[in-house]
Amino acid sequence: MVIIILILFILSSLLAVYSFGLFAKRVKGEASYALATQDNQTQLDKALAPESALHPKQTSLLLIPSNLDAFAIRAASAREVGRSLDLQYYIWNDDLTGQLLAIELLHAADRGVRVRIILDDMNSHGHSSLLATLNLHPNISIRMFNPTRARDNRFMRGLEMILRVFSINRRMHNKSWIADGRMAVVGGRNIGNEYFGAADNRNFFDADLLIGGEAVKETEAIFDDFWNSDAVIPIEALVNADSNSLTQLKEIVQQKKTHLSAIPYLNKLKETPSVKSLFTGEWNKGGWQVHWTQSAHVYSDPAIKAFGQGESQWLIHHIAPLLENAAKTVKLISPYFVPGKNGVNQLTQIQQKGVTIDILTNSLAANDVIMAHGGYAPYRKPLLANNINLYELKPFGKTERSLIGSSDASLHTKAFLVDSKIGFVGSFNFDPRSANLNTEMGIIFEDPNIVSALQKEFAMKTSRDLSYQVILVDGKLRWLDENENDEPIIWQQDPQSKWWQRAMAKIVGYLPIESQL
Repeated sequence: MVIIILILFILSSLLAVYSFGLFAKRVKGEASYALATQDNQTQLDKALAPESALHPKQTSLLLIPSNLDAFAIRAASAREVGRSLDLQYYIWNDDLTGQLLAIELLHAADRGVRVRIILDDMNSHGHSSLLATLNLHPNISIRMFNPTRARDNRFMRGLEMILRVFSINRRMHNKSWIADGRMAVVGGRNIGNEYFGAADNRNFFDADLLIGGEAVKETEAIFDDFWNSDAVIPIEALVNADSNSLTQLKEIVQQKKTHLSAIPYLNKLKETPSVKSLFTGEWNKGGWQVHWTQSAHVYSDPAIKAFGQGESQWLIHHIAPLLENAAKTVKLISPYFVPGKNGVNQLTQIQQKGVTIDILTNSLAANDVIMAHGGYAPYRKPLLANNINLYELKPFGKTERSLIGSSDASLHTKAFLVDSKIGFVGSFNFDPRSANLNTEMGIIFEDPNIVSALQKEFAMKTSRDLSYQVILVDGKLRWLDENENDEPIIWQQDPQSKWWQRAMAKIVGYLPIESQL
């Protein structure tokens, strides 16, 4: 009986995958590509073309660790853009900051700007109708990565996800914001309150890089690869929207701008330098200074990774050699760090060459994904036993305060530094999912100014105010908790965590699901 059920499931699964493939080919959107830049067509062209000409074949970089600045620079670029916006995200929440940025997109589209958006379907499904309404605008096109056909019926969607489990398991984790082909924001932030300091419970530490010049072309090529791939489907093929809903949406979103909670963010936007002043050096306050380098490139998994293909082009093959060739130091930030046995062995081999390795991840109490912590926890002892330093972010450290008062913290930055010379900022977690299942992207660079800025971020995040140091005492895990005013505390179990969190993490550690974490 069990064998019969298994055979029926396999046949049904194959039929579901085949049927979806036919559907995807039938509704695939027309190919389109990044619009060519011109010297004097838009404000950004006029401002940035001369700067790019002064730095041929180079890329400008500006690290954006501040959540509020990260929101403001995206909104500011949408206001200044004149030709195109190409946006690619894993999550775009229908919340305050997501709506405020959607307002800017609508205004840009009304001015004639072509807006293309690629979103991962797993996290966007809940507001498909909103996205379909935006898609009604003649200048806005939205495509969904690896979506389900079933949209309204939860049972049917669940059934489709079960039958397509191996294909639906692959998600798009890329994050990029490209304006007029002149500037881009690449890094770890999605679009939502917790990424911009607006959440009322927990906000993320994260990092982006604002880039101009050559690497913007690389980011555009990555976007076009996904936009024209078989892995994305136009949202109009999945969801219907009423023809009057766009007018209604414009009325609703305009009201959002007068809402009390929106005022601090709109005020922050007024204080933010223009993109022009940033790149031309007219604004040099508060650390807003771009740096040009010949050694900066944006890399991504190819879109065909959605089908398990193109392995030689996967991002891991750009990252791994940098770590393996480290000579002195590796500093790694990964909020969902699941090294696995192979990862522990590789890090140990690097350490045995005399390389000092420091790793920062979330503590259990700070982690918003307990399953990821469950996958990481069993490897703490082996890492520490091999002289690899571990730091875990405190859940209630001194954070950049949310404008609405939240101070709870969680790590979301994905970055690393090698030998105080090479840096990486992107979406790649050091876990099996990032390496083998999801598509990821990021920027690898060599620039002393940006490397130094990232080192300062690492030093701050691993300071005694913000992190515990995990240590081994007589073969047992302990957490060193220090601050300036009190005596050091040695925790004997995951600090500030609840019993059910520890229980769940423990159970996950025993389950054969590491490849999915």
